[in-house]
Amino acid sequence: MADYSEFILTEIDKVGEIDTLSFARKINVDHQKIVGAVKSLQTHSDVIEVKQVQGTSLQLTEEGARVAENGSYEALVFKAVPENGITQAELMKSVPNAKIGVGKAIQAGWIEIDKSTGSEPRVLRKVDCIEDNVQQCLLKIKDLALDGVTDATKAEYKKRKLIVEVKETSFKVRKGPNFSLTVAKPEVDLTPQMIQNGTWKTKQFKPYNFDAMGVAPECGHLHPLLKVRTQYRQIFLEMGFAEMPTNNFIESSFWNFDALFVPQKHPARDAQDTFFISDPQNASAFPMEYLEKVRKVHAEGDFCSRGYMYDWKMEEAEKNVLRTHTTAVSARMLYKLAQQRPFKPVKYFSIDRVFRNENLDATHLAEFHQIEGVVADYGLTLGNLMGVINEFFKKLGITKLRFKPAYNPYTEPSMEIFSFHEGLNKWVEVGNSGMFRPEMLLPMGLPEDVSVIAWGLSLERPTMIKYKINNIRDLIGPKVNLQMVYDNPICRLDK
Repeated sequence: MADYSEFILTEIDKVGEIDTLSFARKINVDHQKIVGAVKSLQTHSDVIEVKQVQGTSLQLTEEGARVAENGSYEALVFKAVPENGITQAELMKSVPNAKIGVGKAIQAGWIEIDKSTGSEPRVLRKVDCIEDNVQQCLLKIKDLALDGVTDATKAEYKKRKLIVEVKETSFKVRKGPNFSLTVAKPEVDLTPQMIQNGTWKTKQFKPYNFDAMGVAPECGHLHPLLKVRTQYRQIFLEMGFAEMPTNNFIESSFWNFDALFVPQKHPARDAQDTFFISDPQNASAFPMEYLEKVRKVHAEGDFCSRGYMYDWKMEEAEKNVLRTHTTAVSARMLYKLAQQRPFKPVKYFSIDRVFRNENLDATHLAEFHQIEGVVADYGLTLGNLMGVINEFFKKLGITKLRFKPAYNPYTEPSMEIFSFHEGLNKWVEVGNSGMFRPEMLLPMGLPEDVSVIAWGLSLERPTMIKYKINNIRDLIGPKVNLQMVYDNPICRLDK
């Protein structure tokens, strides 16, 4: 069978349509060879018509293959029981997987355990002969003869890990408009030899399409998150926000925690929640006057606050970490703003990666993108914060929002933001928000009547809501299907 194309064409001419998988099994040939022959026939214009079909089939597991060859565990147990019986201990030693086999054999009514002798329990036969239906069904499944194999039987064998269901791709092939039992490969070039000997007159040439655009060059493709990020960035710019620089993934604990009024004993600063850097382990060159004010408000209290009243340590503030939030960048920008006179209201935003020592699940990764918005102005209230957040999410096309009171060390009051997730069919947290505390703002040197509202959310969760993805690992990380990146359309949010 050197040329399977002829066999395919002959079979199509006889029956009208074939399934490549069934045909491969019929002539006992590797399915991929039949697929290759079909692909070759497709190069001939309209000789055949091909449709891809997705299906499933049952296959024996390694354990199922052993059972099909040697018999089921319950049948082996029955055969190991002599007419006068056997002790349960001896039976367990003589038959592999005897525990499963004894249970199944008792359930089938083939054997019984006699405990009336007073000594060791004995296993006795209840019937003279048996029929090993498990082995017979597995042999049918192996030979793809599923007649008489019920859905309940399949479900039971799957539970026993004797069979598995595998996905299969095949092709339905039928006659095309130019169907023929013999095909000749059309010529693509007119050679000097054809002109000299005149053979070009009898040759069939492949038609040229002079309107074709040609083969598209290979190029990269933007990940969906980058497309969505572009849209979010545009929304911030439309709302009058300026982008903050976020090119420092490594932050000192001072800017990441202390400047935000997070106490040095806070659980978020433990190794279970934060990635610490070993080289370089510590940071230096802090604004010492500002650092002293931060130390004082933590350890002794200041600006009408009692602080935390603990022994604040410089060595803790010096530790380098992978930043756990982009709020560390906001702290730097607000400190820089406080040094400018006179004070001018600002609106900042950032979108970049942050790192947390999280347990991975459907909605959490150790590395993700944080979107952050910050507004500093006179007389801002919680109502301003809720209004800005609603307007921001409205531009994302997300209107189902809920707010829940929460606690943050550096904001008071604080609110968690929830949105309804169509993919998970439940409300999920998409962000956090609040008004920065005076203990954070006043040591920077900002005027007392200036308030700062802020909110943060992950880039991944709103993207999952928009695309109805229920597992974050299908969106970003090593398990992402690259074909999804290739096929994903340009992001358009419902603004």
